[in-house]
Amino acid sequence: MYRKQVRRRRAVLALLVISSFALLTFTYGQGSGGGLQRTVSAAFSPVQEVADRALKPARDLVNWFDQTFDARGENKRLKAQLETTRAQAVAGKEALQENGQLRKLVALDQDPALATSPYKPVTGRVIARSPTVWYSTVKIDLGDGDGVHVDDPVISGDGLVGRIASVSGGTSQVTLLTDHASAVTAKVVPQGVQGVVRPDVGDPEDLILDFIDSSRRVGVGDTVVTAGWCAQGLCSLFPPGLPVGEVTQASVVEQEASQQVHLRPYADLRNLDLVQVLTGGTRG
Repeated sequence: MYRKQVRRRRAVLALLVISSFALLTFTYGQGSGGGLQRTVSAAFSPVQEVADRALKPARDLVNWFDQTFDARGENKRLKAQLETTRAQAVAGKEALQENGQLRKLVALDQDPALATSPYKPVTGRVIARSPTVWYSTVKIDLGDGDGVHVDDPVISGDGLVGRIASVSGGTSQVTLLTDHASAVTAKVVPQGVQGVVRPDVGDPEDLILDFIDSSRRVGVGDTVVTAGWCAQGLCSLFPPGLPVGEVTQASVVEQEASQQVHLRPYADLRNLDLVQVLTGGTRG
């Protein structure tokens, strides 16, 4: 009898427990058990907080790795973009510089000194320079295949550079105004005082207009151009009127005693890039 009562009580207790769980589930699902939900949440919140704190270093480490890899990828992308932008900027500057030089050459070609002459300008690029501070010669990428010959005048957009000293199939050597062997017949305008332009001994940046008429005065800032003379079947290597330089020193004492003045060439002989060879003219 006693065992039957115990089993009966246990069955009733189990039925009550199952009914309670079913009622709790139904109530929680319908949202009507807000108080019970808050009670359950309050009971488990300490456990959740402890779990959050325990897992926070792991989450921070994972986030750090993600951010680091993202930053490295972004840095690599930005570096590549910067290199591309820099290359485009350099190319743009070079194009502008070359365009400016070409404009100067075109303007000089249209000058009456060349427009009415038999010379045919051929544009080339400097590919090698003198290895010394005297910068007396340069090599250009024009040769006999381009119609270039020895003694042809060479100009830049600023004025006279020199003359062709030697020619091969695809290149030529240019003797600059600053070379010790250079000599150019020239005159001061508008005075018309004539002389010979040659480099000053010991100073590669200074030119001298020598053998001038000491009775006629030349002043600082006067322009010197090629004379372009012809006499008894002989002609100068250079056409008349090509800009050579500007007078920088013209003391009366030096003019009277040495018959010379100093000048600075218009062409930047140290930084030549684009030049023109005046082909097809009369060579003396």
